[in-house]
Amino acid sequence: MCVIWGIPYLLIRVAVRDLSPATVVCGRTAIAAVMLLPVAAWRGALRDLWSQWPWLLLYTGLEVTGPWLLLSNAEEHLSSSLSGLLVAAVPLVGIVLSRLTGGDEVVDRRRLAGLAIGFGGVVALVGLQLGHIDLAAVAQVGGVAVGYAAGPLVLARRLSQLPSLGVVAMSLTITAVVYAPFAATSHPDHASGQVIASMAGLGVVCTALAFLLFFALISEIGPTRATVITYVNPAVAIALGVVALGEHLTVGMVVGFPLVLIGSVLATAQRSPAAPAEAVSSTALEADLRSG
Repeated sequence: MCVIWGIPYLLIRVAVRDLSPATVVCGRTAIAAVMLLPVAAWRGALRDLWSQWPWLLLYTGLEVTGPWLLLSNAEEHLSSSLSGLLVAAVPLVGIVLSRLTGGDEVVDRRRLAGLAIGFGGVVALVGLQLGHIDLAAVAQVGGVAVGYAAGPLVLARRLSQLPSLGVVAMSLTITAVVYAPFAATSHPDHASGQVIASMAGLGVVCTALAFLLFFALISEIGPTRATVITYVNPAVAIALGVVALGEHLTVGMVVGFPLVLIGSVLATAQRSPAAPAEAVSSTALEADLRSG
């Protein structure tokens, strides 16, 4: 899972060379939806979705439809490694949003220190590269982080009684339908073999297979331990960006990533073994995000 959800940043960066961001999102979600919808239907995971359709739409917009377009837009101007590092701040944003929206998160000194260290890492990531990066694209990745942090809160508070596979399959389907008209009017006359392979990888491996594996992982080791992958994904994104795309390992990355990692671990650490149900559900499903 660490590898599978660390490589979308690389594949998106390659795909937007020839395809519009809307086409990338539409293609990725359509491929995955075709694979996951039959599985969800076979397991009976779609039956009860319609009773919660307003919350399902809100979750879809926050977790998939909005962030995946923003991320694809941003990667037209940012390196894949920097994008992956900025998205690593999601757990920090999640703690803040949960607190602001009336969640029962207890922000003690350790968590406050984690938030300060983590956001200091984000500042280092951006601040040490001013003049060399597109700040509008950085702001778009910031929007991705907010969406990825808010989506699990909706999921945990309003959709937790529904099968996760059904929610994900329907969210992907809705997103594919939303972007289909835009993709139809912006498809290129030619796409390279690398771009086509990247789209196949995004849809089949990084979305459809990834979600199935993630649900199996949660079933095997539990939701809390499964979130460890969110701390390793950025390292995979950096390594792939540098090795496969020749991206530069900057001073901002070297300084910022450890700070973001340490801050996220401190800010999201459970205070006791008996964590509140909402906190466990929200933290576990935050890893959906991180599918880039």
